[in-house]
Amino acid sequence: MTRSQRLRIVPSQFAVEHLANSTFPEDDEWIALVRAPEGLTVLRDAPAWVDGERWKGFYSDGDSHGLDQPGMLAAVVGPLAESSIPVFVASTYHADLVLVPDHRLQEATEVLREAGHRIAE
Repeated sequence: MTRSQRLRIVPSQFAVEHLANSTFPEDDEWIALVRAPEGLTVLRDAPAWVDGERWKGFYSDGDSHGLDQPGMLAAVVGPLAESSIPVFVASTYHADLVLVPDHRLQEATEVLREAGHRIAE
């Protein structure tokens, strides 16, 4: 079952960091944190000095779906996976922030449109 969604491209560029053996970052400039046995994953706006991969995000544009609607995330990441586009996801109560590598944004946008999603830029 396809769950067509209205998505917008978030204007920010993001960085995803792994801090081994950390339980909290040293600063408060983060957007999302995930603590796991192997360390801390930090999602933040990409600072100008970041040399690593930069990510761009797709987020729901008014189609808040809540926690009780199955298949919403799969409808977005499935077509991207079929096109071999890597993703990083940060889920919120209302929607999911689906990140793709910055240099693959245009390709990801086309893939999502072909899958029936509406993308606002």
